[in-house]
Amino acid sequence: MKLQLRFLPFLALAILALLFAMWAGLLRMGWTLPTFDNLAIAHGPLMVSGFLGVLIPLERAVAIRQKWMFGVPIIAGAGWVSLFFAPPVGAVLLTLGSLGMLAILGVMVKREPHIHTITMGVGALAWVVGNFLWMMGFPIFQIVFWWMTFLVLTIGGERLELSRVLKPTLGQIRLFSLVAAALVAGAILATFDLNSGSRLGGAALLGLGFWFLRYDLASRNIRHPNPLTRYIAICLFGGYFWLVIAGGLFLYLGALYAGPFYDAALHAVFVGFVFAMIFGHSPIIFPAILGAQIKFYPVFYAHLILLHLSLVTRVIGDLTNQMEIRKWGGLLNETAILLFLALTVFSIVKGSKE
Repeated sequence: MKLQLRFLPFLALAILALLFAMWAGLLRMGWTLPTFDNLAIAHGPLMVSGFLGVLIPLERAVAIRQKWMFGVPIIAGAGWVSLFFAPPVGAVLLTLGSLGMLAILGVMVKREPHIHTITMGVGALAWVVGNFLWMMGFPIFQIVFWWMTFLVLTIGGERLELSRVLKPTLGQIRLFSLVAAALVAGAILATFDLNSGSRLGGAALLGLGFWFLRYDLASRNIRHPNPLTRYIAICLFGGYFWLVIAGGLFLYLGALYAGPFYDAALHAVFVGFVFAMIFGHSPIIFPAILGAQIKFYPVFYAHLILLHLSLVTRVIGDLTNQMEIRKWGGLLNETAILLFLALTVFSIVKGSKE
């Protein structure tokens, strides 16, 4: 199958943001590396609004094929680049990018007004609110639940869409909707009362994690005879467990402003949940964008296992206040992501030649 390279520059823009975000993450963990102005403080925005803020709209634009939609990842890409030399301009552009994503979801909801599109639409709205508050000068620890809500509900909506074959009952959908609403309420509350909002949001993350473990399509596919399908299901299950762990941490710890507990709770979501989802969805996302199938190799489990083991190491280091353990856990987190990128490129290139 021949690669379609016309969307490759968009994809490269997302991957470049990820690499800068990981560089900034190592600096924040205490590794001594070359740096430049505004890099370390841009870690969170680079990861959420840079990498994922380019990748997610790109995926939707490729699927819907309305030309104006491709402007959204371009705006988000210009935003993350601007963070390095004009942070206020970068914040404005990233906020505009999130508004563009909301417009894309508006089209999707209008075409198909179902629970999965509505869920993703609410997630996009959460991204807009979070970016707007950040642009207005709110500290990231105060608005990070908005960004978490964006990613959790975006991924959650995609999982609902793929799980429709299981025909979830009305009661299951109502339960999901209730817990998702609690997550949004937690983000709203955290903006004004961080302690109460974090605990409510944590309870919602806990509930969503258990909901997916019980009702997601992965629960059926984890024993699937096809090795790629089974691998995807295992990726998703691991991510759901990290969502439960993150929810438990926020529920127990309450308000978190900085420090090792903050690091543990946030990265249980942003690394444990989000990247497990990326690992699992990559055989769907990259073929859709590049028009080439990913050929599965058992070595794919290497980056998945390394991701989980390194995150366990990092969280243990955080919770026991052992910063060297935390640093090595974080470094191995990023090693797992780089290994994933390398193996994915290898698989796509090899698959395109067959």
